[in-house]
Amino acid sequence: MSTQEANRRLVRRLVMGAVLMFGFGFAMVPLYDVFCKVTGLNGKITNTGPVAVAPADTSRSVKVRLIAVHNEGMPWEFSPKDGVLRVNPGEMKQTAFMATNPTGRRMVAQAVPSVAPAEAAEYLHKVNCFCFEQQPLMAGESVEMPLLFVIDKKLPEHIRSLTLSYTLFDISPEVSAADQTNKEQRL
Repeated sequence: MSTQEANRRLVRRLVMGAVLMFGFGFAMVPLYDVFCKVTGLNGKITNTGPVAVAPADTSRSVKVRLIAVHNEGMPWEFSPKDGVLRVNPGEMKQTAFMATNPTGRRMVAQAVPSVAPAEAAEYLHKVNCFCFEQQPLMAGESVEMPLLFVIDKKLPEHIRSLTLSYTLFDISPEVSAADQTNKEQRL
């Protein structure tokens, strides 16, 4: 085999490898969603928005543990107002998380929720959640961020407790970049 033929073969392999890597990167999010659904990992919450009000099932209660997690780059003080709640399935429950921006600059945060066990995620219905929107805070500002949820009465009997965890991320750089792009497009 000549050097020129070997080079062509190498270039073809490299191009094919780049195309496959691009395709895998493009398919990563849907593949991850399928993986989470099959394995029960991540506990993504998909039930959001208004819910029909029905009488609560007072024959049982579910212990709901609320956890606030800081992403390593997030300097905010962030905690649940109530660490543990007792909730009857079908009962509309309201609580809140507290956040304070101790820095000397305006910041924007986004909360990402997770439920454990993952099996319970499909039975947790968020009516109103601070995680639906970005949370801007000025320097030194504090805010109470509301959470209104219902646990579906169809929650399996063997699930007696669940953990609702929120991780807070600093998205200030992304918001600033988007604001700058919007300003440039208007000019």
